[in-house]
Amino acid sequence: MAIWQTSRFDIDLSQPRIMGIVNVTPDSFSDGGLHATSSAAVRHCEQLLLEGADILDIGGESTRPGAQPLSEADELGRILPVVHHALSLGVPVSVDTYKPAVMQAVLDLGVDIINDVWALRWTAPGSARSGVDVVAEHGRCGVCLMHMHGDPQTMQLSPMQGDVLAPVMEFLGQRSQHLMARGVQSTRICIDPGIGFGKTVSQNFSLLARQSEILRLGFPLLAGWSRKSSLGSVSGAAADDRVVASAAAAMLAVQNGARIVRVHDVLATAQALKVLGATQGAAQH
Repeated sequence: MAIWQTSRFDIDLSQPRIMGIVNVTPDSFSDGGLHATSSAAVRHCEQLLLEGADILDIGGESTRPGAQPLSEADELGRILPVVHHALSLGVPVSVDTYKPAVMQAVLDLGVDIINDVWALRWTAPGSARSGVDVVAEHGRCGVCLMHMHGDPQTMQLSPMQGDVLAPVMEFLGQRSQHLMARGVQSTRICIDPGIGFGKTVSQNFSLLARQSEILRLGFPLLAGWSRKSSLGSVSGAAADDRVVASAAAAMLAVQNGARIVRVHDVLATAQALKVLGATQGAAQH
């Protein structure tokens, strides 16, 4: 049985898990401003759990293409009230951040997972302390390492060239090995190929079609297709009309081996995964 070890929970990945997105931001690409206040974000956490979320992923800084960085103090000001409440809800809580100081602050509160688009590479100006240091010293928290080409300000202006599978796998393999060399158990690590982070539409779909090859790295895979622009490119739907496309992509990702799907539309995703599960179960009889 596959387990993702986190601060308070050993998450059973024998069944796919839904990570519900809680953006405490005014500028996220599809739901910016909808949950920007603490009270709205707290209500959203509870709603996502009612809809079937297994994990809550709280973020205070948008990483959409062209997004501007946020100070550590402003990021913590946005997320800490929401994190405090989410930790009382009895489910694993993830924080989407790349800043070591923010990681340390939320882990000190008891957060279960650090979900980092920079794969623990970022350090604050004038500081040598990285996310690797924070996670390695914690001793138990889960971590998701994501592949990103470039940075959020420039990644879609000059995306990757050619076949991206090999460089994505090489990067994720190197980052996970670096973390394990610091004493982090493999059971704490999850990987994310970074759909939409410095990749073209065709490259994103190539990663989905060949996703099973990424599993050879030996870590659970998290897929983040929800409302991404690539889905809009093939469906013609605006960001807030991509529920069906997002649920379809999540189902395909799980069918190709993903164990966690990070989504905005939890209810639709949960229904799609139930259909997939029933089909897979029937095929085994």
